[in-house]
Amino acid sequence: MSAALLLVPDFSLILIGWLLVRYTPFDRGFWAGVERLVYFVLFPALLLQSTNSARFDFSSTSAMLGLAVATMAFGMATGYLVKFVLRPNPVDFASGVQTAFRFNSYIGLALAARLGGGEGLALMALVVGITVPACNVVAVWALARHGESKLLRELARNPLILATATGLVTNLLGLHPPEVVAMTLNRLGSASTALGLMTVGAGLQVSGATGALGPMAWWTGVKLLAMPCFAWVVGRYLPLTTLQYQIVVLYASLPTASSAYILAVRMGGNGPMVAATISAMTIAAVLTTPLWLVLVS
Repeated sequence: MSAALLLVPDFSLILIGWLLVRYTPFDRGFWAGVERLVYFVLFPALLLQSTNSARFDFSSTSAMLGLAVATMAFGMATGYLVKFVLRPNPVDFASGVQTAFRFNSYIGLALAARLGGGEGLALMALVVGITVPACNVVAVWALARHGESKLLRELARNPLILATATGLVTNLLGLHPPEVVAMTLNRLGSASTALGLMTVGAGLQVSGATGALGPMAWWTGVKLLAMPCFAWVVGRYLPLTTLQYQIVVLYASLPTASSAYILAVRMGGNGPMVAATISAMTIAAVLTTPLWLVLVS
């Protein structure tokens, strides 16, 4: 239960963002600008510095990373099954399937640091570095097939992929920035955590999902129930430390990425449906994520 209580401050920041957008002059236009700042500048700085400075001992984290990748693949497969079970229209499917397996890195890194301090942050950064590129590739591919966008162009423009890849490559090559640059990146990354969580709250909206409630419920169930259940069950039989087990189950239980809306709108998808799905998952995760962490504590 103590692990679950540690999440309260971070979920409180989501609530603060929701309150600010409704009861202060900081309207959605203001928060849209903040979201772009976090997405294109602050959060990439956090990913770059975290992956560049982390000590990646793949011999001791291979089981955790393998489980994270397997959980991601499970989410992709079960998310795609809705195409054959509920048969949503092509636009809704291409827009929404990404919500079944993408995850909110803002929330993930904040909660990982809360759970395990610097070690927890480094472990989650490693999971992010391994899974974010694949998640984005599949999400962009689904929308690129629906629209006229080019897959490689969209991937080359994604700041999260670029930052993660740069941090991993430079780390493996032994290239690290001077201390003054590292400190600047750390300051930018620190700012991304609180602002990122508040933008999640400010972006909550549940309108615009008419006609797509079945697929939305399917993807929400996959993301908040099926994926963490898979990680929880399989992780019990792997050689994981307590913190590694917590991190991978936390990763699996996170609500979908708020940037899924940006991607859907930019590539001609059903933006309102994706926004409603993100909001429903985020609200539900306030209850489900702590419960999964109680199970692994």
